[in-house]
Amino acid sequence: MQPMRRPAQDAVLFDLDGVLVDSRAAISGCINHALARNGLPEHAEAALHRFIGPPLALTFAELTARSPDSALVVACISSYRERYAEASLHETTVVPGITDALSALGRHYRLAVATSKALAFAEPILTALELRDFFDLVAGPSLSAHSEDKAATIGAALNMLDPDRAVMVGDRSFDIAGAHARGLPAIGVTWGIGGSDELTSARADAIIDAPAELPAAIGMLMQAQDFAA
Repeated sequence: MQPMRRPAQDAVLFDLDGVLVDSRAAISGCINHALARNGLPEHAEAALHRFIGPPLALTFAELTARSPDSALVVACISSYRERYAEASLHETTVVPGITDALSALGRHYRLAVATSKALAFAEPILTALELRDFFDLVAGPSLSAHSEDKAATIGAALNMLDPDRAVMVGDRSFDIAGAHARGLPAIGVTWGIGGSDELTSARADAIIDAPAELPAAIGMLMQAQDFAA
């Protein structure tokens, strides 16, 4: 259990998949399950890792060459979710070192999750992996939201937190772009899916290679917001 946090008006928002947890096996397996259930060919697990992060509608739109609101994409999402509800709880693991980083950060900042994963799945995963108590709130789309972009999710988290300053932590270009659209600096982490090239192209404000580097990187970007004000 983390130490008791003191109240703070600064917030740190985290993406879930690839930043806090390693969900490659669960998500790749469920994508292939959905494809097979709908008469489509499966893919090698490694080839599916790049689909971790974006909304499911965009993932299956690309894999099926159909529009995000097509009947086939909707069917694939339904098939994915029927397996993921259980698989996510047993095939997802905590990123090594992230618990210590969250414990340290929680002494100084309010922490939140801003994920493209449906909230109905994100909350049980965080609880099962004993991460939920680190966060003031979890923001994510509802199951009925077809394709909520990351800027909208980050905006929802900011509306609830109403912080003086905030920083986003993500592993994909979508996280960086979503943060910048909301006027936030963003830290890209290389232990996730995107990698340094993607994060550099997305113009991440800082790029780090290990959870232990988070406190220093976040502190730097919080201070930079004071100078910019």
